[in-house]
Amino acid sequence: MLPVALTALLLSAPAFGQTVDSQGAKQLSDDLSRYVGKQALDKGILKVSVEGNAYKIVFDFKALAGTFPDQKLMKFDFAPYALLVKPRSDGSWDVSMDFSQSASFEFNGPEGLQSTQFSIKDGKGSGVYDPKLAAFTSGASSIASMTMASKDAKQQIDMSAGAGTATLSATKAANGGVDFTTSQKISSFVEAIKYNDPKSGLNFPVTIKSPELSVEASGKGVQTKPLLDLLAFAVANEDEKTLKANQAQLKSLLLAALPVWERIDGTYSFKDFAVDSPIGTFGATQLSAAFGTDGVSQNGKISYGIKASGLTVPQQLLPSWSVALLPTDIDLNFGGANIDLDSMAKKAIEAFDLNHKPPLSTEFGDQLKADFLAKTPKVVIDHSTVKNKDMEIALEGEMTSFGQKPDASLTVDVAGFDKIMAHLQEAAKAQPEIGQYVPVALMAKGFAKTLPDGKLEWVINTKADGSVAVNGVVLKPADPAVDDSVNDGNGADDGNGDDNGGSDNGGNDNGGSGAKLNP
Repeated sequence: MLPVALTALLLSAPAFGQTVDSQGAKQLSDDLSRYVGKQALDKGILKVSVEGNAYKIVFDFKALAGTFPDQKLMKFDFAPYALLVKPRSDGSWDVSMDFSQSASFEFNGPEGLQSTQFSIKDGKGSGVYDPKLAAFTSGASSIASMTMASKDAKQQIDMSAGAGTATLSATKAANGGVDFTTSQKISSFVEAIKYNDPKSGLNFPVTIKSPELSVEASGKGVQTKPLLDLLAFAVANEDEKTLKANQAQLKSLLLAALPVWERIDGTYSFKDFAVDSPIGTFGATQLSAAFGTDGVSQNGKISYGIKASGLTVPQQLLPSWSVALLPTDIDLNFGGANIDLDSMAKKAIEAFDLNHKPPLSTEFGDQLKADFLAKTPKVVIDHSTVKNKDMEIALEGEMTSFGQKPDASLTVDVAGFDKIMAHLQEAAKAQPEIGQYVPVALMAKGFAKTLPDGKLEWVINTKADGSVAVNGVVLKPADPAVDDSVNDGNGADDGNGDDNGGSDNGGNDNGGSGAKLNP
């Protein structure tokens, strides 16, 4: 990804089939200076030259390291990256690169001397970059193999991977930004982690393995051009005095970059995932983690997902009776909704003043937080399941009012409840202490609603007034009303949950005596 990112910064000017010559190389250098600064060119961090019918752009990491003010690097060996870029008649650029690398560096870190070495064999990439979009319209790369080793006083990490491929593409979005997709696959992924702390006596080696790691990502409406304009502004206004003088332009550029993107989603997936440890092997035939987020919007959503099938754990760690209750498949989905970042961002951009310290007052921050909570953002559990061959537990719900008395609802459906009971009762014959869970489970069953398919369902509701109900049956009534006239206008509607109850009432209003929703 590093060569891709560099190219995205470098090729900002349209090509339009220009003649490749020294004059074009100088023009390209001048264009680059807008985004990297003239010093990068003067100090040899970036170099542009003519090579045949293309320009060669070289990024020198050693020259960059030499500019660091705090020289903690003990050793730095990193070959330059070189890109070949050729102008096309439509204003875009053909790009090719060899990013094979063998690098190492050492530095003094918090745990003493730290060292890292990595190598990429036969790394090649090519694509078409469109300056009008500030993005690759198409691209592909591949490697033959990759290794990385990192070591400090307590930990050593050795990672290796086999052949890998990646593709990406982008088109103009309806909002003027960029829609993109990217896909990557890496074979034979292995990461060995050895943690050894003589002080604590902890010595725990772990090896993570998967024959195939894949990554899929997509984005809609990414504001690539406004983000590049912000970078150019930062380079042109490195001096604090100049930055303060031009903060009106900064505000304008920040507003132009909103919403930054409309939506970005990504998923990591492992096949035959395994974790080898001294206590045994944990595994899954398929494991994936997904993440998605809206950009800066008035009603944004964030989502997370963890999915695994064919789960296995070392059974010697568990009592024999629990093995039958272990899940073999999980599908967990959660996140947030009704998130208003747009109002927060625009108010903050309008209010900040770099001539003040801090640029935004504490009072403004408190008001911004109160305004955000007043829009009732939600924590959401989307439909999620945990199951094995005998049972399935499904749940979904949401929570607002983020004080100590949440306003929340949770629906739990269970299939195979009788089999769960049978396992517990059988286990109690050998281990009588397990018998204490049986009446608790039977009591829970008494509150359940039986669905047409035979599943048991519990709909649990808690309110900000402290009340709790299960399937419409009130288990705990609302808390007694408290005279909060002292706080009129401050605490009732701010959604903060920890407003002035403690200080204004002599610390007697604990605000947390109501029931909480526990898993």
